Amino acid sequence: MNNTGLSKHAATRMQQRGIAPLVIDLLLQFGATEKSGDGTTKHYFDKPARRRVRSYAGPLAALLEAHLDCYAVVGAEGNIVTAAHRTTRIKH
Repeated sequence: MNNTGLSKHAATRMQQRGIAPLVIDLLLQFGATEKSGDGTTKHYFDKPARRRVRSYAGPLAALLEAHLDCYAVVGAEGNIVTAAHRTTRIKH
């Protein structure tokens, strides 16, 4: 995982929800971001981010595609607060 810290809550939620640390790494490296009013940032895969992952992963991209419907919330200090599966569209 990147130098970003992982809170105990985030680690628990990732395990409960079956979100692999690799997916969080890809989110932080290639994902789109949206700032929240409380100082946190939401990282998620939009279409351009998915294209960047496909370009990076090459033949493995087909295997990763099923795992890209998730998001992570990163705190103001740079630590991952939580992660979850996206069930609705993220509105800008």
